[in-house]
Amino acid sequence: MSEAKSPSPAIQRIRLRTELRKARTKTGLTQRQVAEKMEWSPSKLIRIEAGEVGITVNDLRPLLAVYEISSQRKVDELLDLARGSRKMPFSEFRDIYSKEFLQFLAMETSASIIRNFNPLVVPGLLQTEEYARAVMGAYNRGASEELVDRYIEGRLARQEMLLGDEGPELFFVIDESVVRRRVGSRGVMRAQLEQLAELATRPRITVEILPFSIGAHPGIQGPFTHFEFDADEMPDSIYLENPRGDSYLSSAPEETGRYLESFWELEDLGVKEHVDTLLRRLASRLDEGRDDLVSLLDGADQ
Repeated sequence: MSEAKSPSPAIQRIRLRTELRKARTKTGLTQRQVAEKMEWSPSKLIRIEAGEVGITVNDLRPLLAVYEISSQRKVDELLDLARGSRKMPFSEFRDIYSKEFLQFLAMETSASIIRNFNPLVVPGLLQTEEYARAVMGAYNRGASEELVDRYIEGRLARQEMLLGDEGPELFFVIDESVVRRRVGSRGVMRAQLEQLAELATRPRITVEILPFSIGAHPGIQGPFTHFEFDADEMPDSIYLENPRGDSYLSSAPEETGRYLESFWELEDLGVKEHVDTLLRRLASRLDEGRDDLVSLLDGADQ
């Protein structure tokens, strides 16, 4: 019998921070009071409870004493979570990623199902290196070549989850404008469309195109990502980001449920059949130097 796979560091950290908040609440202590007892700054406890940083075993033992947790089984369980959550995914990119995006990456590497809607650009997980550079050059003007290279390194590292048969199920709905708008040169866009077509044929990946003809739709509010997890104690989460770079991550059931229903509606409205053929047809038109991408979605079944 194979050994059970350990939960990801991200899931272990979320479990630990949840347990620690519950334990503190049970004692009736405020964060400031606990920080004083531990001789910490209040910000240290706040960051631990928010999951922004891990906690060492040496720090956790006296904290559990403050919370009056004496059961050896419970102590061992929490110590194991602390050990398992120390190395968070993509922590080596803290120099370029915000804490909110690092939380997004933690969710991305832990989810069993990822659903993404994007009306603006090809989703990051599906971008070619050249397309990603063209996108970054458009909205991050003035960035040094070294910084752009660093972002590209992080993006390509994320895409390792696309390799192999194991990993999360990935569902993408992209607006028709995303595949019609040329980003970079014709060669760059052609390569991106060809890669999208190839990815759309993989067993774990579903790509749909939302046509202009449907008019207003539930995704008109902007891009979003919905995460679903195998772990029973892990609630679904959503991640939103606006053009200013502001982001929002929530696990509130009323919000995650609303976005999940929106995604299902978008799936119902999207083009599902022959998506790889459609994308290759568009790539061919670019190759011929034709920019009038008329009737892309016409005759899909022909």
